Amino acid sequence: MARSSTRPTSRDVAQAAGVSQAAVSLVLGDKWRGRVSETTAERVREAARELGYRPNLAARHLRLGRTRTVLLVVPALTTEFFAGVYTGAARVAAEHGFGVVLYPSPEGIGPARDPFASAQAALDGVIASSMAADALTAISGDQLPLVMLDSDPAGSLGAATVNLDIADGIRQVTEHLLGLGHRRILHLAADVPSWTFDIRARELAAHTAAVPGTEIRTARAPISIDGARAATETAFSAPGPRPTAILCDDDKLAAGAYKALRRLNLRVPDDVSVTGLDDLALATALDPELTTVRLDAELFGEHGMRALLAVLDGRRPDAGDIPVHLVVRGSTAPPRASR
Repeated sequence: MARSSTRPTSRDVAQAAGVSQAAVSLVLGDKWRGRVSETTAERVREAARELGYRPNLAARHLRLGRTRTVLLVVPALTTEFFAGVYTGAARVAAEHGFGVVLYPSPEGIGPARDPFASAQAALDGVIASSMAADALTAISGDQLPLVMLDSDPAGSLGAATVNLDIADGIRQVTEHLLGLGHRRILHLAADVPSWTFDIRARELAAHTAAVPGTEIRTARAPISIDGARAATETAFSAPGPRPTAILCDDDKLAAGAYKALRRLNLRVPDDVSVTGLDDLALATALDPELTTVRLDAELFGEHGMRALLAVLDGRRPDAGDIPVHLVVRGSTAPPRASR
């Protein structure tokens, strides 16, 4: 029989008792002594009784030290970025006697099939990218200790959120283009409903608004080379002065922009500058090599795993976004009129 979607979760118990999910885990896992007060422990137990909450099997296994397995839920592995996230998470997990199961959502985003007959019976916790968050419902990940990656801290589903400093990355690349003299910029935006891509658009608008005469156009494309090529060709066929620079949400989008510009007999960076974001291996395979923002995927995975270990141990995870860095290569130059 399928589990009801209204089954109470530890988050419900925490809210009813006015405590954190970590405190609920400590009390119901009988590890609260010396960490929370007797009064708080009784309040948690009472809330659990009133809600009809029962700890899941993963919690029991954790107390007995039997499972020590974490699920990493990511979009489909169309780039090496999430492979790097896995590598970093698995390295930290191994240092603490945990294993990591990598589970890509088959469609990139959206619901995914339960990878186990009973996910909660096999897992101690979940680390999930915001782009694969919908998969959590199918695997009952919302009823396990959860750390969200690349997710809005204000609206996160998880007990903790770990982010790269994408806002600062967009600031760096925008200031680089503006400093070169570009005032007509095409934003080649990932057509994916995700907080991390919303941040890119918001920060680009904020940093260009302060510079008079700057025009931002937006073209949306799926994260694919062919999709980016088609979107770029359409944008450059529109009436009016063409953009002198293309700021891409992703290195793969930048590769598609390169193909479009070549078909239009435009050269990078002589006619149009192009930037990416990720610093994938693809960035140095392009000619000229791509100016992009380096996101340390392995460090991202390490931070995500450390945050989950903290949640499982009833500790507060480290705060602060992970720094990112602009890498300037041959794909950017001053616009032709400025030379």
